[in-house]
Amino acid sequence: MSKLHAVITGVGGYVPNYRLTNEEISTYVDTSDEWITKRIGIKERRILKPEEGIGITYLAEKALDNFKLKHTFNPLEIEAVIFATSTPDYILPNSASLIASKTGMTNAFGIDVNAACSGFLYGLEVAESFIASGKYKKIMVFAGDVLSCVTDITDRNTYPIFADGCGCAILEPTTEDVGFIDSILRSEGNVEHLHMYGGGSVNPASHESVDERLHFIKQDGKIVFKHAVSSMADTCDELIKKNNLSKEEVTWVVPHQANLRIIDAVANRLGIPIDKVMINIEKYGNTSAGTIPLCLWDWEDKLRKGDNIILTAFGAGFTWGATYIKWGYNPK
Repeated sequence: MSKLHAVITGVGGYVPNYRLTNEEISTYVDTSDEWITKRIGIKERRILKPEEGIGITYLAEKALDNFKLKHTFNPLEIEAVIFATSTPDYILPNSASLIASKTGMTNAFGIDVNAACSGFLYGLEVAESFIASGKYKKIMVFAGDVLSCVTDITDRNTYPIFADGCGCAILEPTTEDVGFIDSILRSEGNVEHLHMYGGGSVNPASHESVDERLHFIKQDGKIVFKHAVSSMADTCDELIKKNNLSKEEVTWVVPHQANLRIIDAVANRLGIPIDKVMINIEKYGNTSAGTIPLCLWDWEDKLRKGDNIILTAFGAGFTWGATYIKWGYNPK
C-alpha cells in the first residue's frame, strides 16, 4: 500500500495596500533609506492602517479571495483550519475559528499555532500529520501577522524591519511522489534576545506595562542574526543530507524574509546559488509567519510539479527548522 502524505495544491496571499517607504520611516526615527537598504535589504513594507474591527483575519480573508482566483474552492469541504500567527485578532477566540466562520468553512475545526516567524513550518507540520493519519482530506493553513501593531515607532532597530501580510495554502492527501517529504523542527526556550514581554499572563496590560513600552517587539539584532544564520543553514544542510539530495537537485530554497544579509549568509553556507533562493523582502519586509507563504504566492507561476523545495525559518522562541517538499502542481 502506498504511503499517504500531504501535498500543497494551491496557495494565496495578500498584503495591505499602504506602502511604508524607507524615506517615510526616516521622518520618524534617525535612519535613512541607504542605512535600511544596506543593513536589512528592505525598500518598502506593507502596513495595515488601523481601522475598527480589522486585524489578521481580514488579511487572511483577502488571501483566500486571492487563492480562489486560481483554485477551485468549496468551503464546506475544509475539515480543519490552522492559523499560524503571533498577532491574533483577540486573545480569544482564536483566529482560525474566526476566519473559518467568516468564509463559510463551517465544517472545520480551527486551531492557532504561535511559533513566531517559524509559524508556517509548524502549521504545515500539524496539517501534514493530520492528513497522513488518513482522518482528514482537506486542510487550510493560514500564516501571517500584523506586526505594525506591536512595533515601536521610536525604535530605529526594529521599526524598519516589520510589516503586515498573510498567506494561505490548502493541503490534500496524495500517494504520488510529490508533497511533504521530510522536516526538521527545533525550539529553545529563549525569551532574552527576541521578545515582547507585555500582554501575557506574566505582564498583563496595565498602565505600568504600557508606560514601560512592554507591548512592543524587542530584539538583540547581533545575537539573533548569528543564531538565525547558523540554525537555518544547519537544519537545511541536515535535511538535504538526510534525504540524499545534492545541492544541484535543490530547485528552490525559500527562507524566512527577516534580513537580506541573513538570507545571503544562509545561501553561502549551503553553497546554493542566490538565483535559486526566493527573495521578496525588499518589497514586503518581515511579515513573520507570513513571509514563506507570500514567497510561494509570488513564485507560484514559476513552480513546476516535482520541484525540490526547501523551506526554512527562524523566529522568536527561539523556534526554527526546515521542511522538504516536492511541489505538487504546474501553474494553472
